[in-house]
Amino acid sequence: MNTVLKVKVMPRKTGRGTSTRYVLASVLTLVACIASSAQGQALDDTSSPGKRLAIAADCVACHTAPGGQPFAGGYPLSSPMGVIYSTNITPSKSAGIGGYTAEQFARAVRDGVTPNGTHLYPAMPYTSYAKMTDADVADLYHYFMHEVQPVDATTQKTDLDFPFNIRASMLGWNALFHSQKRFTPDPGKSAEVNRGDYLVNALAHCDTCHTPRNVLMAADNSKPLAGGALGSWYAPNITSDKTSGIGAWSSDDLVAYLRTGHVEGKAQAAGPMAEAVEHSLQHLDDVDLKAIAAYLLQTQPINTGETKARHEFGQASSDELTLRGGKPEDNPGWHIFSGTCANCHQANGQGTREYPSLFHNTATSRSDNLIAAIVYGVHREVDGVAIDMPAFGPDALFTDRLNDQQIADVSNYVLSRYGNDAQKVSAADVAQVRAGGPKAPLAVMAKFAPPAIILACILIALAVILIVRRRRLEV
Repeated sequence: MNTVLKVKVMPRKTGRGTSTRYVLASVLTLVACIASSAQGQALDDTSSPGKRLAIAADCVACHTAPGGQPFAGGYPLSSPMGVIYSTNITPSKSAGIGGYTAEQFARAVRDGVTPNGTHLYPAMPYTSYAKMTDADVADLYHYFMHEVQPVDATTQKTDLDFPFNIRASMLGWNALFHSQKRFTPDPGKSAEVNRGDYLVNALAHCDTCHTPRNVLMAADNSKPLAGGALGSWYAPNITSDKTSGIGAWSSDDLVAYLRTGHVEGKAQAAGPMAEAVEHSLQHLDDVDLKAIAAYLLQTQPINTGETKARHEFGQASSDELTLRGGKPEDNPGWHIFSGTCANCHQANGQGTREYPSLFHNTATSRSDNLIAAIVYGVHREVDGVAIDMPAFGPDALFTDRLNDQQIADVSNYVLSRYGNDAQKVSAADVAQVRAGGPKAPLAVMAKFAPPAIILACILIALAVILIVRRRRLEV
């Protein structure tokens, strides 16, 4: 698998479906760049297969904390169960995986079980990596053991609330939802489509984000790639459906988006997708990117209720001519837009060469992703050029940023003029995004677990007492 040059490791600016603060990571960017340069992430024609695989699998993004050494772990991943900290996967024998055998490494990567029997949480996408071939896992092992610099630094331990802190519960979860079946090419498909299948559903683990989850947080494989919630963000439907998915995109559109995170008149990558573009996808070669596109365009189309393609909403606005001079309280959303957004995106929303149009842009078709982009900002670095939009959330570095109601007002204005005007935003919606997104049913149910267990214990104790008394009476 050939890859382009100039891979550069930088810390994430927002978590993968997390509420990790954009500004904190921005402040630490310079430190992280210095640390990354020591690792030497650039690819050339002599780069090993394992290094190329590690980039395609996006290992560095989750296993590098802001300001930390590459692969040394400690990156906080917010989940419905709490914050999960990634582990040190450098070849350090004291803090990392330096003592792993090839077999132990393979079991951790593909089954989520460490040499001492500890079960990893599926925030580590072993459910997708399980499909990886033996040869690819062996190449990854060689890379991490012989090419990655060891870092003897322990990471913060994951400490979830009860009952999620009982890692043994993963035995039952894995029995229900984890398959050890390796990838098998479909003889009825082309080599290109099979390669795309392997990348999407195994190595690059796109399915981990873009497939919806059931009540137990396992992938709902009855709706593959039909879109799923990622905390504050939403990973959209990427099936071949022309309305709900990406069926109206051309192969060239998809390749351009994967490589740059930008397709004029269609989409801009933000949040977790921007991270995937920056750390992984932009470095894949055209063969792999075209394979991903070929696979996605032939997937089973799944319509998730949309009546209009995400990139077809909106048009240019003339509000600058009609609303200027009015009272702010009469049109609060427009006044915030005019004073905060129009300088970059233009008064009519059509954008410039540097800043994208707000209409015909998937970013304005969903209120949750629009809110998240405003709250956390947007960052991705492609070919050494940073694409940035600052965070405007009330907990940003500058205290004069927008509050929840102001973000709701400007979101409603943007949706009504440039996006999906059927969606409305409240201050409570903004607060929910800042808090990490809607609570998953499993997390809500978990709140009742301790009382339920206590009640069960009381009932069992009462039952035992009754049985003992009855037996005494019988005697």
